[in-house]
Formats: sequence, structure tokens, C-alpha cells
Amino acid sequence: MTKTNKKLTLHLYKTYFMNIPQELKYTKDHEWVKIDGDVATVGVTDFAQGELGDIVYVEVETLGETLERDEVFGTVEAVKTVSDLFLPLAGEILEFNESLENTPENVNSDPYGEGWMIKLKISDQSQISGLLSPEEYKDIIGS
Repeated sequence: MTKTNKKLTLHLYKTYFMNIPQELKYTKDHEWVKIDGDVATVGVTDFAQGELGDIVYVEVETLGETLERDEVFGTVEAVKTVSDLFLPLAGEILEFNESLENTPENVNSDPYGEGWMIKLKISDQSQISGLLSPEEYKDIIGS
């Protein structure tokens, strides 16, 4: 396969097969957010896991801490890179998906389900309006 064909294949994948659930909110940093009252569940998007490649480790050492929006709450390590995870909303980190300690590949195989990363208690509900809609997120990733 030529380099041009690989780029075209990737573009077609992003355009037609990118999984962007309509019920979620998104960030420019490629995280998704599911709001349930004053609790938000957060993970990385299908686009992000695809760009990172095979995820081998997820680290969240901020459990129990209250952080501001856009602060680093953890890291995700793939075979060739390590990326910071940014908090999409201010709040207290209530829970870490401990199953990721043994099966970090769930972030690749099921980013919106078993691959969720944290749950946080939202401290400023007004920040929710600053999150991206699925359509806005699609525009960012060119899908």
C-alpha cells in the first residue's frame, strides 16, 4: 500500500467509521464526558485512542483530589508515547476505573464503555456549557 493510499484509508475511516456518541460531550483534548447529575464520567475518545495506538498503561494518581478544569489528572501510555490527561471540568476525582490497571487495552477496544477512566464530582456546573457537542468535535477532528 502506498503512502497516499494509507492516508486515504485513514481519512475514510475517520469520516465514515469514527465512533462519536451523540449523548456525550467532548473536549479539544480528545476526552469525552458523560454527565449524570453532578457526576461526570471521563475517558478518551475513539479518535484519541486510534492516534495513540496500543495503550499499555493508564495512571491516575489524583483520586480524592479536587482539581481545576484543564489540570492534568493522569497519563496514558501507549507503545510509542505518553500523553497527559486533562480534566474537562473542575471537580473532585471520585473514582478511577481500576480495571484499567490489568486491562488498559479496554481504552482501545471500548473507549466509551469499559475504557472509561475517571468519575468526578463537578464543582462548577456552568463549565458544562464550555464542552463541545458531537458536531463541534467532529469539526475539530475533520470527520
